[in-house]
Amino acid sequence: MSYEQLIGDLKNKSYKPVYFLWGDEPYYIDLVTAYITKNVLTEAEQSFNQSILYGKDSEAAQVSDLARRFPMMATHQVVVLKEAQEMKSLGDLLAYVEQPQPSTLLVINYKYKNPDKRQKFFKVLEKNSVWFESKKLYDNQVPGWISGYASNRKFRVEPKAAALLTEFLGSDLSKIANELEKLMVAIGKPGATITPADVEKHIGFSKDFNQFELQSALGNRDVVKATRIVNYFAENERKYPIALTTVSLYFFFSKLLLFHYTKDKSKQNLASVLKVNPFFVKDYEAASRRYPAGKLVEIISLLRTYDMRSKGWDGNSTSGGELSRELVFKILHV
Repeated sequence: MSYEQLIGDLKNKSYKPVYFLWGDEPYYIDLVTAYITKNVLTEAEQSFNQSILYGKDSEAAQVSDLARRFPMMATHQVVVLKEAQEMKSLGDLLAYVEQPQPSTLLVINYKYKNPDKRQKFFKVLEKNSVWFESKKLYDNQVPGWISGYASNRKFRVEPKAAALLTEFLGSDLSKIANELEKLMVAIGKPGATITPADVEKHIGFSKDFNQFELQSALGNRDVVKATRIVNYFAENERKYPIALTTVSLYFFFSKLLLFHYTKDKSKQNLASVLKVNPFFVKDYEAASRRYPAGKLVEIISLLRTYDMRSKGWDGNSTSGGELSRELVFKILHV
């Protein structure tokens, strides 16, 4: 079941006795749980009919006893079990899951861990509950998610701004949503477009000195710009460690190599194959003319070498900043 379907059912007051919300992405688990705790019962009803427990501090018998109660002056009661992955006796809820109380919504949060479907408890739970998996997004999916989130709130996001937010915030959707809300409040005009300048001004990320701009400078073989950026990285080594640079450039040049060997070079196909926004396909096309496939193989080998050197391989004692400078120089002159 998708998040949209699940929320749609809840909005239509189509309630089920057991909700099992699990996965590596806590954002949607928290959203669904928050919706249930805020909307199923009125504020007056919540006092007597809503309980929140934590797996580390609770036992299955306690959860089961609460869930089997009848609601007081309400049609339903809500029992939320957070951090269920920490409950040693979780499997003892089997009897309850097999015959749950129809007037109770038992909401189980099971984060950062996969349920072992070989166990009878999870087999029965999957069959008798609303089984919702919240999957972690891949990094290449995050810019699209950012655009969709903003669009739902009547804002647009420039592709470069979405890429910049992804670079600095990673794939933590809760953090991204929080920063986007700040941006939209600061801009204050629904229908407006969020730009890289807005990101820099209101969130504090540099639109000129970041991994995305380094990729762009190298893709264009812009020696002056690439050198300026890597010097900034070297002077701010804690914020821009070489490990981040090598990983970022590895993905960029690997995709560029893939570009060369993709036969169907239509914009949409390349965007799909490279897993990038179609807006950026032209950048890969331009860079491919500056880097033949053979040179890209050399660059990828360089990246692996410098990654190992940064980890002390071959007795290396050169600082990460200096290694970054060396690496960028060699890429530009390969």
